Amino acid sequence: MKHRSLRRAMITGGSSGIGLAAASLLAEQGCSLVLAGRSQERLEEASRKLVELYGPSTDITVLSVDVSSREQVDRVLGSEAQRQNIDLLVCSAGMVIPASFENSTHKDFTRTMEVNLYGTWNVLKAVMPFVREGGAVVLVSSLAGLIGTYGYSAYGTSKSALVGLGEVLRNEFSLKNIHVSVLCPPDTDTPQLQEEQKQRPEITKALSGNARVLAPEQVADAMLRGIRRRQFIIIPGLQGPLLFLLKRLVPSLVYRIMDRTAAGMIKKERKIV
Repeated sequence: MKHRSLRRAMITGGSSGIGLAAASLLAEQGCSLVLAGRSQERLEEASRKLVELYGPSTDITVLSVDVSSREQVDRVLGSEAQRQNIDLLVCSAGMVIPASFENSTHKDFTRTMEVNLYGTWNVLKAVMPFVREGGAVVLVSSLAGLIGTYGYSAYGTSKSALVGLGEVLRNEFSLKNIHVSVLCPPDTDTPQLQEEQKQRPEITKALSGNARVLAPEQVADAMLRGIRRRQFIIIPGLQGPLLFLLKRLVPSLVYRIMDRTAAGMIKKERKIV
């Protein structure tokens, strides 16, 4: 079966980054939007920008909510979805606190899981009953959810779990003609990345190497194209898909390269000391 046209979309993490870029592309196509995020001020600013771009007829509802709170999600997002069903749900809210496992804390690990994994589960549980037949759902994971990387014991675990959750939901909701995708972008030029880079361990930076950082608009465009093609795993760009393919075909080679890079950084740091 084909998707129905995307008339109404709900996007968590919709005030910036990939969520806002997706909102912009959808607004350009005449889709009405529900943007959710923690900051009412940032949501209203995002709404103003979209109205300036696409005109006063642009239909946008903004809702302040902490996705890690099931009560808030049920009351705010569940009620909104019930009021007017949706065609596309994008679970883009997320966070990252990079640190080696030795330097990570239980508090940071717990908070990361609460937002990235449990937050996504909360939104799905509240909103999925009101996604129309022929609609689509996107879980925003990461390339780090497909390829474990130094410094991401919390973030990578949460994003890998989203891939597993997506596989289950893909199967279950295919019976209702609702397509499920998991978006796994590489580094993307968002406010979150800018903050993360201030805290990244040097080994994590080295492993990122010269990998191209994508614009959020590129990622959002790849996401919408992937939905139309009914892709399950969507990896934007050129390098990401090639790296994932290499990891699947020759995992030992990928591990060897990563281990050598990490060891080289340790030697370099010791020489500096």
